[in-house]
Amino acid sequence: MGGLHHVEINVSNLEKSVEFWGWLLPALGYELYQEWNDGRSWRRDDAYVVFVQADPRYSNYGLHRKRPGLNHLAFWAESSEQVEGLPAQLDERGIKVLYKDRAADAVGAPGSSSLFFEDPDRIKVEVISP
Repeated sequence: MGGLHHVEINVSNLEKSVEFWGWLLPALGYELYQEWNDGRSWRRDDAYVVFVQADPRYSNYGLHRKRPGLNHLAFWAESSEQVEGLPAQLDERGIKVLYKDRAADAVGAPGSSSLFFEDPDRIKVEVISP
C-alpha cells in the first residue's frame, strides 16, 4: 500500500490525446484498461493513467507547467535503448524533443538518462532509462 493508484488528466481534445498516449504508453508496458465516450485509461501493474475530455466551459484556459499544479509526468523506460530510440519515433509523429542542448542525465536516477517532450496539451513527459 502507499503506491500511486491512478492519475486522471483532463485533456482539450481526447482524440489527439488518445493518438499520442495510445502509442507511447503501450511502448512503456501499459495496456489499454478502460474505454468510454469521454475517456481512456492505460494500466501497468496496479497503477493507471486516465485521460478525460475536459468540459468545454474550461477548455480555453489550458495548462502551463510553471503555474501551480502538474509540472510533468515521468515514466520508466524498459531500457536505455528504448530511450535512445524515442527521438526518431517522436520525430516521425512530429513531436519535438525538449532540452536537446542539455545533458540527458536523469535527476534522482544516477546513471540513467532521460528524454523530455510534450503531449498535445503541452503536458511535459519524461521517459527515464533504468
